[in-house]
Amino acid sequence: MGCDMNINMNNNMNEQQSAFVRLLHASPDAPAVDIYANGNIIARNIGYKQRTQYLSVPTGTYNIRVYRSGQRMNPVISTDLTLTPNSTQTVAAVGRLSEIMPLVIEEETMPQLDRNKSYVRFVHLSPDAPAVDITLPDGTILFENTSFTEAGEYIEVDPGSYSLQVRPTGTEQIVLTLPDVRFEPATVYSVYAVGFVEGEPGLEAILITDSSYFH
Repeated sequence: MGCDMNINMNNNMNEQQSAFVRLLHASPDAPAVDIYANGNIIARNIGYKQRTQYLSVPTGTYNIRVYRSGQRMNPVISTDLTLTPNSTQTVAAVGRLSEIMPLVIEEETMPQLDRNKSYVRFVHLSPDAPAVDITLPDGTILFENTSFTEAGEYIEVDPGSYSLQVRPTGTEQIVLTLPDVRFEPATVYSVYAVGFVEGEPGLEAILITDSSYFH
């Protein structure tokens, strides 16, 4: 994806003491960024809609600083992130550049999964979009009344190809159509709405496979 990662947060601690974290750039008007944890670079030149792989890191609290790529002054984000044992999360940079902030998106624990099913959730990261419903073409609502920075719970669906529609909550207006979205069996997904309703880059959705619950 054009990004360079340096995974130096990992000190070979055992799995019981580790957490898993992935970094996602979802701020539509922000430049590519470099990301540091406790002063050490962990991801370089991450552009809009790009993400890292999951990093296996020791649990604890990290100071996270996000800079414009190639710079080390005036971070666009400076925050502390606490990781707990056996947790998995995506940390996204969200909002307009002028209001950019980190958003921790936890992955739920789902102990009993059917290998013949797919699992999917919706995450609203479009800063100027209203609350939305995600529907099928026949109007069936899969995710209802999801607002900016909210993540729905995972739902179980039959594997296959779907056409998904994004509608402002409670209306029949279709603001975005996602044709031929394919869900594979024994796979867990997040659908992220990103971009602007008004302006560029425009509203779109990206489908990302979440950590493997099946292996």
